[in-house]
Amino acid sequence: MNATSPPSPSTEPADDAEDAVDDLAGPACVMVFNASDPTGAAGLAADTTAMASVGAHALPVVTGAYTRDTGEIFDHFCFDEEAVTEQARAVLEDIEVQVFKIGFVGSPENISAIAEITSDYAEVPVIAYMPNLSWWDEDKIEEYLDAFRELLLPQTTVLVGNHSTLRRWLLPDWDSERNPSPRDIAKAAGAMGVAYTLVTGMPLPDQHVENVLTSPQSVVASEKFELFEAVFTGAGETLSAALAALLASGSELPEATHEALSYLDRCLDGGFRPGMGHILPDRMFWAQPEEDGGAGADGPEIDEDTLRAIAALDMPPNDTRH
Repeated sequence: MNATSPPSPSTEPADDAEDAVDDLAGPACVMVFNASDPTGAAGLAADTTAMASVGAHALPVVTGAYTRDTGEIFDHFCFDEEAVTEQARAVLEDIEVQVFKIGFVGSPENISAIAEITSDYAEVPVIAYMPNLSWWDEDKIEEYLDAFRELLLPQTTVLVGNHSTLRRWLLPDWDSERNPSPRDIAKAAGAMGVAYTLVTGMPLPDQHVENVLTSPQSVVASEKFELFEAVFTGAGETLSAALAALLASGSELPEATHEALSYLDRCLDGGFRPGMGHILPDRMFWAQPEEDGGAGADGPEIDEDTLRAIAALDMPPNDTRH
């Protein structure tokens, strides 16, 4: 009796499995190194909410925690580098990351650990945000900035920061009567290896500011906004997180910058004050009900084109850009 030959393998189950994997792929993933902020104004809370709002998935690595309210930072408690490394490595062995986003990580040791991680994934872009650290001890600031300059700037694709913060850090010996331009700052960052710098809050006449994306060689994009008459906390975190998420999702850098700035403008326009301190950006402004009642059981239905536009954040801009 002849043995029965096994059936030839079919390719259909494999194709179905691949389709199932594609269906489950979901949004792009951004690994974020930042501190926990109990107010939700900045830090990991700002990163995760902004990224979710523009369609990416944040992988938050906690580097420490602030003691703060909405008005000021009182202290910061730093995780050690081993805790930071183990968090990140465990995720990176499981999930493919499209972009790294780095905020305030608390210590030169953590900077060194993160630089080692990002160097192992050299093909993944790095978006670095440098906040104002004036609340911190002066000696710690100097050590932190020196380590960041030496270890992380050479790996940074886009450096994001306010004009005054980046000027004090990267051009401490600037002695010209002329205010350094964004490109002057980008040249200083470029000398450390940074490809692009997004300089925000460049003061202009008539209560306007300019936000400029530039390389050391040329300006890539520039947008002007009217100043809000308010003090915000978390604007820089919101912008850099949105930029990282949009790049991770496949947008080109000039387009991602434009969309991130427009998103920030809408967040600030919908800003709210949950406590007695500063105003916070509303990073989920699009999810708030309309003041007039909006669409509901008795309201107008939202058509499919509008829903798709909301999902893609392809919404008409405000009449005034702030």
